[in-house]
Amino acid sequence: MSAVVADIGARPGGGADAELRSARGSFAWLRERGMGATILVAAISAAFGVLLLTATGYIAAWARSDPYLGDSATVAAVLGILSVLLVGVAVYVAAIVTANTFATIIAGRTRQIAMMRLIGASARTQRREVGRQGLIVGAIGASIGLMVGIAAAAVLLRVADMALGISPGYSVLQPVMLVPAAVVALTTWAGAWSGSRRVLTVTPLQALAGSAPRTHEQSQSRGRNAAAIVLFVVGAALLAAGVLVGFVSPLGVVVAFFGGILSFTGLALGAVLVMPPLLRATGRLFGRSTTARLAAENALRYPERASRMAIGVVMGVTLVVMFAVASDSVKAVMTAAAGGTAPAEMNRVLDTFAAIMMGLVAVSAVIAAVGLVNLLTIGVVQRRRELGLLRALGLTSGQIRRVVLLEAVHVTITALAFGLVLGIAYGWVAAQSLLGAVSLPPAFSAPTFVAPAVPVVPVLIVVAATAVLTAIATVVPTRLATRVTAVEALAE
Repeated sequence: MSAVVADIGARPGGGADAELRSARGSFAWLRERGMGATILVAAISAAFGVLLLTATGYIAAWARSDPYLGDSATVAAVLGILSVLLVGVAVYVAAIVTANTFATIIAGRTRQIAMMRLIGASARTQRREVGRQGLIVGAIGASIGLMVGIAAAAVLLRVADMALGISPGYSVLQPVMLVPAAVVALTTWAGAWSGSRRVLTVTPLQALAGSAPRTHEQSQSRGRNAAAIVLFVVGAALLAAGVLVGFVSPLGVVVAFFGGILSFTGLALGAVLVMPPLLRATGRLFGRSTTARLAAENALRYPERASRMAIGVVMGVTLVVMFAVASDSVKAVMTAAAGGTAPAEMNRVLDTFAAIMMGLVAVSAVIAAVGLVNLLTIGVVQRRRELGLLRALGLTSGQIRRVVLLEAVHVTITALAFGLVLGIAYGWVAAQSLLGAVSLPPAFSAPTFVAPAVPVVPVLIVVAATAVLTAIATVVPTRLATRVTAVEALAE
């Protein structure tokens, strides 16, 4: 140990201060796996915010110029609320993906952080450094997204003017467009700070060991588990309150919205409690072959790693299915109110609105998909010693490839099933809390009870998209896994 310290101190300008200055002054960490994907997530979120604000602003400007609508405060309010909610959902998904990414990166930096602790750096100093990196990455991604979003919005406005034959005089270059970029940069910093909690638990003695994910016992935190349970219980209570308020006023959907955010945050925070039992049940479907057993046991032995990968897929599936179920449930109620056959014009309006909403929500699903690909790739890079040991024990390259592929399939199937259940539940709550107070036939009096309508086509599209995502997400990791040789990996 003293030799290690002496070697570090012997470097030019040696000592802990010089090492810290070198770490802070270098941007080499931007080339680390995971940083590029985090920039991409921030860029997508910021660009989405710009485009959504542009679209709602354009529609509001068109409404003000319309002689029939005029200065409709209701239209402006609805559009404003819609844009805030959708941007909020995208930023929320991006923040969780970023937190999971940085948590995985920190797990791979354990030895490096422990070395810095060994030469005198404090854990809080190291955590501030991670927060600084998150802010820089967020600012870069938000700036790129802002520029791309403004350019795309300008093109789309020109196309809309020509297609609709109108010119409401709306300009995309407005100060409000800076708001999504600023929010994304700050949430990326917050996600990095949240994901860097593990820095505080790294000890100098871990400089002598390799970087390894925490086991089931090590990943348990009473405070975190208690917070997850409290958030879930409060969120579930708000969901129930939203349904009850919905029998009196459509504002019940606002109460249910916050209930959904809190309850899902509780599930994300307590993923290490929720996912292992589900993963264990799914693991039985893969048989008893060596590769299948290794894949299933890897997901259970290191629940943090598997839970981070799964929760992104759960978010994407839940969002898409939720909006599909909510819109179909509303359409079913409207059809019943019209005597079993809804007018063609109403169907067209509802289908158009549902398609637009699904397209907007798909952006959040793409963000979650980027997170899955990113975490799977980082995980394989950080498991070089583990994979090298498997090669030394006699597993072939093909078997290693199947282990990585089956582990990804294991996680995504579990997340898909869980997301479908959550999406149906959240979608029904949204529809019930919105329409419960509306007087509709055959009773012509409130309360109206909404039966959940599960659309087959969108669900099948979600299943197919998840399968394609899993196949794409495993291309790079499986290639990296087969390049690992036993000698090189065990020498690290």
